[in-house]
Amino acid sequence: MNMNINFPHLGIELEHVGQSISIFGFHITYYGMLTGLALVAGIVITIYFAAKSRQNMEHYLDLVIGSVLWGIVGARIWYVLFSWENYRGHFFRIFNLRQGGLAFYGALTAAGLFTFFYAKRKRENPMRLLDTACVGLIAGQIIGRVGNFFNRESFGGYTDGLFAMQLPVDAVRTADITEKMREHIIELDGISYIQVHPAFLYEMVWNLIILILLLLYYKKKVFEGELFLIYVALYGVGRTWIEALRVDKLRLPFGNLPISLIFAVVSAAVSIVLIIHFRKEAERKRRMEKRRQIRREHAAENS
Repeated sequence: MNMNINFPHLGIELEHVGQSISIFGFHITYYGMLTGLALVAGIVITIYFAAKSRQNMEHYLDLVIGSVLWGIVGARIWYVLFSWENYRGHFFRIFNLRQGGLAFYGALTAAGLFTFFYAKRKRENPMRLLDTACVGLIAGQIIGRVGNFFNRESFGGYTDGLFAMQLPVDAVRTADITEKMREHIIELDGISYIQVHPAFLYEMVWNLIILILLLLYYKKKVFEGELFLIYVALYGVGRTWIEALRVDKLRLPFGNLPISLIFAVVSAAVSIVLIIHFRKEAERKRRMEKRRQIRREHAAENS
């Protein structure tokens, strides 16, 4: 299998981009290592922001461990559920994570549910917990997407645009090669390449923009949960058009509809509505408090 990856219009040619390294005869994939690094980075950043805001560190240590474990389970269940044809009759493949197969929205859903149940048990505000965790979450996503590069996955359809990426035909799954890609196969030095959108790269850049915006807005939030809702809204907006490009969409078993695209649109819309509602509610409370303050000042003057 040829291991080259090229970005022809950017003048980038990468030779022998492997998918794993061997340590004492045991193969460890870059995808797995980067996923692990993403989890560690997310945990460290979350703990940092929790400590900075003087929150209960013990609660956050429990929270991040539980969220990570349930997030991995949720991500795998989501992926397997909506790509069941790849696992039918191959039960033990479900437990092999080394070749990829984690769906982010599954992780987010499972980790979010765990956070709400945990917060209820510890009498914490779940939205405050999610605000604290969302910066670490998006940072982890950025790192994790690099694993898609090494796995030659999460790419879009054919393109001849500036960021077009060339992948050897024998290095990608046959099911991910569309008819249009086949019509535009490029032969270089006897190697057949498809030329596609690097959708994972688009998402990395979009996530980096979200991270910067969250850091700039972190101290300006109006209500608990606003940062997390902004994150979900912005991520959903970006994921909508990025998911539309991708050829490896997870689909509903009925109607052949792309589940992640639907989830991105719905979650972004709901988050935007909630942001508008809670900001109006916060403004209403601010005006009421201001009127109470004025009345107290008048009462003090008259006394």
